[in-house]
Amino acid sequence: MLIAIIASLVAITDYITKKAVVAKLTLFDKIDVLPFLRIVHVENKGAAFGLFANLGNNIFMAISVIAIIAILVYVSRFAKGSEVFSFSLILGGAIGNLLDRIATGKVVDFIDVYINKWHWPAFNVADSALTVGIILFIWSSLRSGKPKEI
Repeated sequence: MLIAIIASLVAITDYITKKAVVAKLTLFDKIDVLPFLRIVHVENKGAAFGLFANLGNNIFMAISVIAIIAILVYVSRFAKGSEVFSFSLILGGAIGNLLDRIATGKVVDFIDVYINKWHWPAFNVADSALTVGIILFIWSSLRSGKPKEI
């Protein structure tokens, strides 16, 4: 039940923030927030950082559906403790970006982090949840492992 609540909150937050950006900003418009952060309206037809955009939307939707199913199966059979939370974030992020792809054929990205002229590729709430979930899962896995005996 916890996984459904967290994943839903992530997907809903992602949806609302993307809709707000699209409603308030035209493509490539930006709003400066902090000296290293701005809101910008960009669209991504590829995977992370716009990679593999030439593969087409259907491939990314299929990959998302497969990942969502795999997460649900893994969580229902094997996940415990902090793994459930990390997979909840991953699931919510995957669902958020999948909904974008189904509705528009692309993903809206809007968080622009930068230092001087160097910009990290723009991302969104779903991407953030995916990244944090993956990091937490790796950290949890490393923490719970027993040290090898020599």
